[in-house]
Amino acid sequence: MRHSHRALRTFAWGTLAYHVAVILWGAYVRFTGSGAGCGNRWPLCDGVISHPQIQTLIEFTHRMSSGAALVSVVCLWVWTRLAMPRKHPSRWAGTIALLLIVNEALLGAFLVLFGHVTQDKSIARVVFLSLHSVNTMLLLGAIAITAFSIGKPSFNMLHWPATGRALIPAFALTTLLAGATGTVTALGDTLFPAASLGSSLAQDFSSESHYLLRLRILHPAAALITTVLIARFLAGIWRSQNKSLRSLAVVASLIFLFQLALGVFNVVLLAPMWLQIIHLLTADALWITLVLLATTWLSTQGAG
Repeated sequence: MRHSHRALRTFAWGTLAYHVAVILWGAYVRFTGSGAGCGNRWPLCDGVISHPQIQTLIEFTHRMSSGAALVSVVCLWVWTRLAMPRKHPSRWAGTIALLLIVNEALLGAFLVLFGHVTQDKSIARVVFLSLHSVNTMLLLGAIAITAFSIGKPSFNMLHWPATGRALIPAFALTTLLAGATGTVTALGDTLFPAASLGSSLAQDFSSESHYLLRLRILHPAAALITTVLIARFLAGIWRSQNKSLRSLAVVASLIFLFQLALGVFNVVLLAPMWLQIIHLLTADALWITLVLLATTWLSTQGAG
């Protein structure tokens, strides 16, 4: 039984890592303008699966990798249902992940079928991308909780404390908002590359700028609020007597500080593609770490 749990846990962590890779490749698809590489057909490319254009190869690779991601979550859900005891957190987390991956596929299909790719600047694309970003982060969180709890057969259910119960939902919501606005900012940076830092800042506040440029200010604003809430949460963890909690808090703090530095460099260096991808990777790592930290902390509230 322990060997089975170990294998399942390894598969779950592998599924999480694979999903992060798929997300980064999806960002590369957007940065390279390859979203329409397969036309407006989904899931195949204009009804076929082979085209010589590089954009088609990039987009079709993303679709195939996304399909494999869907299969991996389905397998994870089935495996947890078979291997883990009833009412174990990994089972409900796996079920949530299954629902979210289905929604992820639908949102991706809508973006393609409605033409919200490449140079499209519509409000509908902003809405779909924002929803896609939130759904992706929730999916990563669900898979992370599944993997984390599999290794703890006696893992306690989550217990909300009597005091400070609003802090975790608050920073979770603002982090999701920061992620969504970050996606919109990345879209604006891709469609309207700035020639200089001065012109980029001027575009953000000019009434004549495209609305995507004026929306960029929302990301640092959301990030600032998130910073305050996360710092408050981490400060509370630092006072904990639980060594594993404090160790995880150290990891979260280091990733958090690195992410803030990347945000500054992203603005100063005018958001080059390679830096945006590193920024996105770090954001995913921070979100996963915070989810695990919050889950661990909530599970300890019911112990003793």
